[in-house]
Amino acid sequence: MNTQNPVLLYDGLCNLCQTSVQFILKHNSKENIQFASLQSDFGKELVKNSTLPANYAESLVYVENGDVFVKSDAALKLAKHLHGVWKIGSVFLIVPTFIRNPIYDWVAKNRYRWFGKKEACWVPNATWKTRFLD
Repeated sequence: MNTQNPVLLYDGLCNLCQTSVQFILKHNSKENIQFASLQSDFGKELVKNSTLPANYAESLVYVENGDVFVKSDAALKLAKHLHGVWKIGSVFLIVPTFIRNPIYDWVAKNRYRWFGKKEACWVPNATWKTRFLD
């Protein structure tokens, strides 16, 4: 599976993840980021063809130019595609992953408890539907 644009895989059942995707959609003025849930056929196939374990759902998965990033690397690499002040988030890539990822893991571990969980994946509106690869 090869796409021209960066792809973000997210947990389609997680309220925090869905809200984050909606935030990215609003702040990615170039509209170059594409999305798929980890639960989708596209998401499962992309994970299967990567070095990630099968049924991976522990974090965001961000793919750009064939490179796969997870956890805080995924979030911060993605930030460079946002407009305005959000773009500077990528500067935190200078912080070592052994510092960043435990914070990411803590939030990821508690995301359902803090933000809730859906029974089914969020369906984007007609305006955003073309950005999804499901």
